[in-house]
Amino acid sequence: MNEEQATSLPPKKKGKFKRFAFIAFLTLIFLWFIYYFICGITYSDGSRSGILFKVARKGYIFKTYEGELNIGGVNQGEGTIMPMTIFKFSTTKKQIYDSLEAYQGKRVVLKYRQVIKNFFWQGDTDYFVDHVSLVR
Repeated sequence: MNEEQATSLPPKKKGKFKRFAFIAFLTLIFLWFIYYFICGITYSDGSRSGILFKVARKGYIFKTYEGELNIGGVNQGEGTIMPMTIFKFSTTKKQIYDSLEAYQGKRVVLKYRQVIKNFFWQGDTDYFVDHVSLVR
């Protein structure tokens, strides 16, 4: 064996693991982007009115603002009334939460948007209130 043959070892394979890790990382980033995009899409929006009867700040680690609105029962005639309907919602804005606390027990109109899926740190529901106003 001469000196040239001893020093010219076959080139190392360019780490298959590094390539796999890079592709796995890109795949995870791509999946996260899709999930984030889905969570941000507004499925529907609108407004609901009723009596605001619950407002709370909840959560162990991620504190979220939650509320419930009593939309009321529906009179079906001949003394038959359907039970009250409760609209559960979340908000991500402290300013909206403060307004909700001030209007608790009063008749309000909530403008909301519904997302396809929410992140766990955004709230318990898929309905997010963006504006609240008092009915006079």
